[in-house]
Amino acid sequence: MTKAAAPAPEPHWLTAEEQRIWRSYLHATTLLEDHMDRQLQRDAGMPHVYYGLLVKLAESPHNRLRMTELARDAKITRSRLSHAVARLEKNGWVRREDCPSDKRGQFAVLTGEGLDVLRSAAPGHVAAVRNALFDRLTPEQQKSLGEIMQIVAEGLQPNEAGADLPWLR
Repeated sequence: MTKAAAPAPEPHWLTAEEQRIWRSYLHATTLLEDHMDRQLQRDAGMPHVYYGLLVKLAESPHNRLRMTELARDAKITRSRLSHAVARLEKNGWVRREDCPSDKRGQFAVLTGEGLDVLRSAAPGHVAAVRNALFDRLTPEQQKSLGEIMQIVAEGLQPNEAGADLPWLR
């Protein structure tokens, strides 16, 4: 005699208010990312993700990061990073260097030209961020948004080794 499988528990559906909040979040983040991307394409000739990579490199010691670290920090797959860095190399904004301690590893290094492009693009980008987000919120709302996003990010980014995240594959 075989045992019947237990029925699956009923999903814990979102309430109408939770659904409204979720959809507002999705709508706003999609519009915000599109706004940032269009501004950078128009004013600096690069997508938002490339700008983010240049910023990460500029903030790193000696303007360089291991490709695996850059993928992790930018939250993109190694494949997508490799493609992006190839485009940035073609523009003369980044160069790759082999890692002397690991024959398979490479560094992405921000060039002087890349730093100049970043410095030129930064004021317009900051103005777009300020206009699209911060100028619309009170200081209390800004603080709450920061706290909320930190809680969400911490909950979605496990610290244990072997976490199944695309940028760690």
